[in-house]
Amino acid sequence: MAAETMNIREMCDAFDVTPRTLRFYESKELLFPTRDRQKRLFTKRDRARLKLILRGKRFGFSLEEIRQLLDLYHMDDGQEAQLSKSYELAGRHLAAMEAQKAELEEAIGELKQQMHWGAEKLAKLAKHKSTAA
Repeated sequence: MAAETMNIREMCDAFDVTPRTLRFYESKELLFPTRDRQKRLFTKRDRARLKLILRGKRFGFSLEEIRQLLDLYHMDDGQEAQLSKSYELAGRHLAAMEAQKAELEEAIGELKQQMHWGAEKLAKLAKHKSTAA
């Protein structure tokens, strides 16, 4: 990825995304590839933005939240606003993810109990069936 620009195929291969994904982010004005006739050429800036977009999506950020964070990058404050907003959003998303994790752990525990009960019930039915025969 040392090249100044990458075409759409190189971007797809480098970031494991589809051309449709790149065009979607371009349509949402999150990426700004240059054009060489019909070819889209992605700059180092686009690569950095895509990396942040994909990371934000993995953390559950909405595209609007990601856009706001990317837009804050160009402020003349040493990235203080961007870092502050990122930290705030990350805190909210972390709390939501931890709540989801707790709910999942509870559901997993309940499902395991039900499966244990079902296994015991099946074993009793099988035992009863074999003694009745």
